[in-house]
Formats: sequence, structure tokens, C-alpha cells
Amino acid sequence: MGRTSRKRRSSLATRMTIASAALLLGGGGLVAVNVYASAHEDSADGQDAGSGTQQTQQTQQVATIDCPDVGAQLSDVPDGARDEVDGELATLDTQVTEAYKRLASTRDAAARDPRFVRNSIMDPLKKNRGTILERIRLEMERRGGQAPDGMNDMAECTAQPKEGEQQPPDGQDGGSDQGGGGDQAGGDQQQGNGGQAGNGPVAADFADITKVQPNVQKPQNGDNASTGTFTTRCGVNDNKKFNTDNLIVAPGVTNGAHHLHDYVGNQDNDAFSSNDDLANADTSCQNQGDKSTYYWPVLRVQDGSEEFDADKDGGGKEGNVGKVLQAQKASIKFAGSPQGEVVPMPKFLRIITGDAKAFTNGTANANAHWSCTGFEDRQLTDKYPLCPDGSKVVRSFAFQSCWDGQNIDSANHRTHVAFADQAGNCPQNFKAIPQLKMRLVYDVQTPTIENGQVKNPFAVDGFPEQLHKPITDHDDFINVFDDQTMQKVVDCINKGDRCD
Repeated sequence: MGRTSRKRRSSLATRMTIASAALLLGGGGLVAVNVYASAHEDSADGQDAGSGTQQTQQTQQVATIDCPDVGAQLSDVPDGARDEVDGELATLDTQVTEAYKRLASTRDAAARDPRFVRNSIMDPLKKNRGTILERIRLEMERRGGQAPDGMNDMAECTAQPKEGEQQPPDGQDGGSDQGGGGDQAGGDQQQGNGGQAGNGPVAADFADITKVQPNVQKPQNGDNASTGTFTTRCGVNDNKKFNTDNLIVAPGVTNGAHHLHDYVGNQDNDAFSSNDDLANADTSCQNQGDKSTYYWPVLRVQDGSEEFDADKDGGGKEGNVGKVLQAQKASIKFAGSPQGEVVPMPKFLRIITGDAKAFTNGTANANAHWSCTGFEDRQLTDKYPLCPDGSKVVRSFAFQSCWDGQNIDSANHRTHVAFADQAGNCPQNFKAIPQLKMRLVYDVQTPTIENGQVKNPFAVDGFPEQLHKPITDHDDFINVFDDQTMQKVVDCINKGDRCD
């Protein structure tokens, strides 16, 4: 899946504008929107003032809002500016979330006024994002840094059409579906954006695992491979530790994740936890030398039930609905390198694997793996698995296993670590570290799909505009092993032993 952003295209007389859209959060799904091609899109009479050409109208469906991921572009932020910049980036996320919620709750207004969405949602969003981007630029420059070229262009977002639909070329009639939608829109609502909250998942997000061909390949071990493993047992969140914060990406920001996380390991992990707080906290891990925090978005079954967060930010207010599922198993293991020995991870090293915004960002940082017990040689990235009777849903994560040797974090929370290549080699100047591998197993009834509709689907929590796509699955880790235990991990792996 390539990047799904669509830039506006210009011709001599026309340019496309998504002029109205609506999603009914909590009730339906997609509704029809009007798309106009016009050189003067504010013209009240529908005429091109220069040529007298009648505007072309097409009924189109809009799924979501797609905004450039500013944080992913900030690879070099001065240390003194990082907290401030992270806070501003969290504000950008909140702006998108609020714009999507407004998009999802303005069906009637959009139907009455084809320019409502552009005027009331997209243009204000662009203006608000521009203000935050300017703050980020000023803060970076004040601390001796420089914002990336073209950052101001990241203010503009696009209304993304329903999957499978394309924007027509400028000034062309995109098809025979004319007018305001009416029965057509209503007839497509349940199939549209799907899900209990109207923002996914849909039938196309699921695949029968028995029809997937084996696709797992592993690099061959070299002569100097480190073949041991270290297993840490931290439970399945029996303590019911949940929050919608993200200490790595949005420190100091309540609800910085906009979705609910499961936590195992460290028991003092919220947006305001310092490294000292983490080091002094209790842990759910059996090995008390491991106070690391392991957290991931919860999995829910959208069976119509209301959870404890049904009326809260990050939960029902943002389209994350249904029964929270507890993993039956949460296996946490550290493995070696196919090409050589590993070195200790630095304390408080932060690693994010996968991308919570992969539906709109594209697959560059996506790292989702979905499967079923008994079929784990077959992995899905952009589909949820439909498992046969007796088989259970599996989410698995293989974290980045190469470290730059210097930093415990980076401005975009990615460039200080890297994946090894297909042969298991780290990039130049990077060092192999113990690779964290996680496996979560869920006992969930397989959804049924009839006439294109999904009954009781399960889905991973996410930002509301990501439509609960499986490719947005991700996992987070902060290393809080004490030095002695981390050295034990490394020695075990390098000697080829199996330890816990």
C-alpha cells in the first residue's frame, strides 16, 4: 500500500476541491459528498466566471482526513527543544482527531451545503496546523536548529475518498452518479465505513488465514551468530493498567495516543513518568531486574457492548468502542543476531515498532503481523485474520535490533534504531542489540461476513481517522532492565543459551 495522500492537481482553468463530506460516527459509515471542479470554487451560482463553463458535479464518498505526519519528518530537533516540539506535535494530532470527529458528525450540514466541509473543517484545520507548525519552527530556531524545508506545506490536509474510488481529472465528469446522493448514500452506509462506531473495520479488512500461502522467511545464521534467547514473563495485564497516553511520543500530554493501551511490566507508566519514576516503580515481571515497560493498543470486539471508556477520550469519544479483549498469552523474548554478538541495550532506550498512522502515512514504518495459531508461517500485514475453529488470533512484533550506539531516543523516535537487512546485518555504525520479539494470543470468536457486512468484528484501537485498519498495529518498549540483568540477557544470547 503506497501513501494514500492525494495532492490537489491544477490545470489552466480548474482544480479539484472536496467540497462536502460526512461520516456518521456511532451510527452508519460513509455518506455521499459532492465534488466540484471549478476555477472559482467560491462562485455562488455554479458558473466559472471566466469561461461560463458549468461546474461538474460528482457524487463521491469520503472515508477520512489525511494529514502529513510532521513528526516523522523531524529527524534533527535540538535537545532543548524536544519537549516543546513533542507537545506541539501532540496538538497537531488532537487537531486532526477533532476535525475527523466534526467530519463524522455533520452529515446534515454537509448534505445541505456542498462547501460546508471545506469551509468549516478543512480550511480551519489548515489554518490551525499552520499556527502550530510556525511554533515548531520558531522553537527549533530558538534552540539553534532548523526546520526541514517545506514544513509549512504540511499544514494542508486532504479528504480521502473511500477505498477504491479515485478523484477524477480536473474538469471531467467522474461518472454517471449525479446529484446529492439520497438513497444511494443511505443504501451504502452499512457497507461504507463499517464498525460499531462507523469508522471501521470493513469486510475488506479481513482475510481467511487458510487461504494465505506461507510467507515467513528467516535469515540464515552466519558462523558468528548469537543464537540464545532470554524470556521475561510479565503477565497479560491482569492489573488492568490502561491509559491513552504515550510516554515516548507525547510526554507530558494526557491522551497523547488517542487510543487505549495495554501495559505489562512497569506499573508507573503514564505521560508524566520520568526515567527515575520508571526505575523506582513496581513491575509485573517475575524477574524483578526487568522494570521495562511494554505497551500496545488494545484489541476490541465490536459486539455492541460499552466498555468503561465508552464516554471517555481515547475510547468511545474517538471511535474506539466495544469490549476490550485481554490477551491469553503475552510472550516476551529477546533474541540474538544472525551475524554476530549483541551488545547491551542502554537503560531507558525507547523503541516504537510499527506505525499507528500507517493507513494514511503509507507502509514505510508499518510492521504489523497478524496470524492464527497453527498458521503462523503465514503472516498478514494489512488484513485481520479469520481463523478456523480451534485456532486463535495472534499479533506478533519483531522490534528493531540495531542501535546507533549513542542515543536512547531520537527526534522522530525512529532514527536511533534500525532493522537489520535481510541477511541480518546492521547498517554501518550501528550495533546489534537483543531483539525484542512479542507474541500476543487472543481467544476471540471469528467474525462472520455476509453480503459484504461484518458481524462482531474485532479491531485494534487507533486514531479515529485511521479507520481501525490492521496495518496500524504497533508496539512500544522502554528498556528499564537493571545493568546486571541486562548483562545476563546479553551473555545468555551470545553463549547460545535459553534463559529466563
